[in-house]
Amino acid sequence: MRLKVGFLLRSLLVIGTFLGLVVLWSSLSPTPSDDDPFGKRDSGLLPRGDLANQFKPVVPWPHVEGVEVDLNSIRLRNGKLDQNPNPGQQQPNQKQVIQQQYVTFKPHTHPYTSPVLKKGILGNLEPKEPEPPGVPGGLGEGAKPFVLNAEYKDAIQDSIKEFGFNMVASDMISLDRSISDIRHDECKYWHYDENLLTSSVVIVFHNEGWSTLMRTVHSVIKRTPRRYLAEIVMIDDFSNKVHLKERLEEYIKQWNGLVKLFRNEKREGLIQARSIGAKKATKGQVLIYLDAHCEVGINWYAPLVAPISKDRTVCTVPLIDSIDGQKYTVDPQGGGDQNGFARGAWDWSMLWKRVPLGDREKQLRKTETEPYRSPAMAGGLFAIERDFFFELGLYDPGLQIWGGENFEISYKIWQCGGQLLFVPCSRIGHIYRLHGWQGNPPPAHVGSSPTLKNYVRVVEVWWDEYKDYFYASRPETLTLAYGDISELKKFREEHRCKSFKWFMEEIAYDIPLHYPLPPKNVEWGEIRGLDSSYCIDSMGHTNGGSVEIGPCHRMGGNQLFRINDANQLMQYDQCLTRGADNSAVIITHCDQNQHNEWKYFKDLHRFTHVTTGKCLDRSDLLHKVFISDCDTSKTTQKWEMNNIVAV
Repeated sequence: MRLKVGFLLRSLLVIGTFLGLVVLWSSLSPTPSDDDPFGKRDSGLLPRGDLANQFKPVVPWPHVEGVEVDLNSIRLRNGKLDQNPNPGQQQPNQKQVIQQQYVTFKPHTHPYTSPVLKKGILGNLEPKEPEPPGVPGGLGEGAKPFVLNAEYKDAIQDSIKEFGFNMVASDMISLDRSISDIRHDECKYWHYDENLLTSSVVIVFHNEGWSTLMRTVHSVIKRTPRRYLAEIVMIDDFSNKVHLKERLEEYIKQWNGLVKLFRNEKREGLIQARSIGAKKATKGQVLIYLDAHCEVGINWYAPLVAPISKDRTVCTVPLIDSIDGQKYTVDPQGGGDQNGFARGAWDWSMLWKRVPLGDREKQLRKTETEPYRSPAMAGGLFAIERDFFFELGLYDPGLQIWGGENFEISYKIWQCGGQLLFVPCSRIGHIYRLHGWQGNPPPAHVGSSPTLKNYVRVVEVWWDEYKDYFYASRPETLTLAYGDISELKKFREEHRCKSFKWFMEEIAYDIPLHYPLPPKNVEWGEIRGLDSSYCIDSMGHTNGGSVEIGPCHRMGGNQLFRINDANQLMQYDQCLTRGADNSAVIITHCDQNQHNEWKYFKDLHRFTHVTTGKCLDRSDLLHKVFISDCDTSKTTQKWEMNNIVAV
C-alpha cells in the first residue's frame, strides 16, 4: 500500500512539474504579433495594423492595410500599460512618456551573412558564361547604338511625341536583348550569402510604349535568379492605349502567373499607384520598384537585396545608368567622383541634384564598391523590405501625381531610424524622356501645381526650422493650401523620429557645401516692365544661358525671381549676372559669395547693377535683357516686382 501511495505521489510531482514548465514556456514565448515577419507570406494576406487606418488623406486613395505592431499590445506585453480600460484615469504626461518609449518597427529576424570580397575569385552569383543575345547579331544587341536612316524621321518624331522615346527603333530591338556590362570590375568578385530575401518587382505604367515596357519585364525575368523572384506586379494607372488592353493580358500568360496585372479604376498618379502596388504585391519579402522603361543589369539582384537581408530597415537604390532614348545605348550618368559615384541631394527649391561622393563617406568603406549612404533617392528605382515600408506608412497619401515623394520617403527612412544606401554593384538602365514628348495629362481630380503642394507637405512635416529656406527659395508657396498633415506629424512623434537638424549635420552635411542656405528675400515675384505686359523670362535656361523678355503669364516658373539681402537676383539656385560682352544678362549657378551685384530701388522702379553702376534695361521688340547707362527718362529701365502669382 505504501509503495502504491509513494508511486502516486511521485507521479503527481512529475506531472505537476511538467505542467508548470509548459505554462512558464508559454508565458515566455512570443505572441503572434512577434512572429517572423516573413512567416505569413504564403497566405498572401497582410497582418492587420492600425497605422494605415489612421490616415485621412486629402485625396481619396485605395485602402492599404499596414503591418505595424499595435502600440497598446506592445505596452501591455511589457507591463507598461495601465490595465484599467478607462483612459481618463491615466495622466497625459504618463501617456506621452509611454508613447515615446517604444518604437513599433519589428526586430530583424532573418539570418544573413555580409557579402565577402574575394579578389580574383569570380563571385558565386556571377554568370559563368557571357549573356546570350536575344537575337544573334540582332539590332541593339550588347547595347550597341542603333540608328535608323532618314526615311523613318517622321515616324520617329511621332513616337517621341506620343511616348517620349524613339519607339520605332525600340520595336525593332529584341525584348530579350543582351546589354553591356559597365560595372566596376571589383563587382564581379563579391560573394553573397545565398539566403537572400525574395522580392516582388512593382512596375507602374500609364500609356507606356509596348516594347520599352515589356523589355523592362523581360530583363527582370532574364537576369534574376528564379528562386528570388516571387512575382512581377504591373499596375496599370488607367491607360487607354489599345496595346495595353487585351494584348497585354494575353501576353503575360506565358509566365504562368509570375507576372500579374492590376488595373486602377481611375487615374491615381504615380505616387498613389505605387502604394497600390505595395498592397497588391503580397508574395515577396522585399518590394523592388522600377520605372516602366528600364533594363536591369548583370547580377543586379544580389547586391541590391543583400543589405536589406542583413538589416530590414535599410532601403537600397541601384546605380541608375542612362539608356539613350534614340539609339538605346547604355552609359553611366555624368557627374560624381572619379568612379561616377554620387549621392542624392537637393537644392533649397527642392529640385533633385547629385553631388560627388566625398571623403567622409569613402572613409566609412573598406572597398570601392561597397554600398554607401545617400541623403536622398531619385525615387523611380529602389528596394525596401515590404513590412518596413508599411510600418513607415507607405507614401504620404496626400501627395499627388509625381514630385516630392522621393524626398518624403528618404527623410522618413533616415529620421525614423533606417538607412538609405546606394549600391554601386547593382546597375539598372533607365530611359529618360526626350525633348518633344507631349506628356500625360494629370488626373481630372487634381488641381493646379500638385508638385509644389507636395513639396510644401514634405517640408512642413520633416524640415522643422529648415523649411524657412525652402520658402525663401519658393516664396510663391507661402500661401499654398496643402491639406491636413496632423497624422503625419503624429506618426513622426510616436516613432521618435530625429530632427532635420540632426539629419543635415550627420547625413546630408555636404549639401550646403554645394547648395548654400539661401539668404532672406527682399522682394520676390515677376519682374514686369512698368506699365508693360512683358516680364523677364529665363526661358528655362541655366548655367550661362540668356534671359529674355516675354509676355507675362502670372504662373511663376521661368518668370519668378527673387532678390535677397545678399544682393543676388535669383531663380532657384541660379543668379542673374552680366555676360561676356558686359551688357547682355545671363543666368548661371551661384552660391552666397557669387554675383552679389544687384539692388532694387522699389520707389524708383529700378534695378541697379552695383559693380558697374548701370541699370537693368530691355528691348520689348527684340525680347532682350541687358544693362546700360542709367537714364531716368527711359521707360525701358523701369520695373515693378510683384508677387501676384497664381499657383
